[in-house]
Amino acid sequence: MSELNKKWQARFMDMAFMVATWSKDPSTQVGAVIIDGNHIVSMGFNGYPHGVEDRADDREIKYLKTIHAEENAILHANRNINGCSLFATHLPCPNCCAKIIQVGISQVFIPHQTDDYLSRWGDKVKVSMGMFNECGVSVIQMERSSKSNPHPVGASESAYARNK
Repeated sequence: MSELNKKWQARFMDMAFMVATWSKDPSTQVGAVIIDGNHIVSMGFNGYPHGVEDRADDREIKYLKTIHAEENAILHANRNINGCSLFATHLPCPNCCAKIIQVGISQVFIPHQTDDYLSRWGDKVKVSMGMFNECGVSVIQMERSSKSNPHPVGASESAYARNK
């Protein structure tokens, strides 16, 4: 993929956060945007499949029914997305990483992960990052500025190395 300037990176990350607001999940709203160059290919948010009623299921049942944002974006792409990039509001879970790798997405942009996030999801973060590193998928962490625009802070491998 051609190099995106910071302005376009900020726009796509802002779009992922906007798409996340479409989720009906009261505890965690996640958004994902797949791009090719500076063109949006697909978007997705976490939620139940079409036709399945959103109800107050307990946490275990909710997890079984929910389609993750990255998965929804991949399913709605309706085209080959090999070589595309993905912007997500959170680091993808290991299951989504497997799908991202399998369809050939080459770059994943995420916001800088907070210490709180890393303490809660540290084991899954290590698995996800390990899969991406092994398969050559670039993960770029972006810092959100006071103006709400994210800015790249460098490759995630170095940022996560500090938290191991």
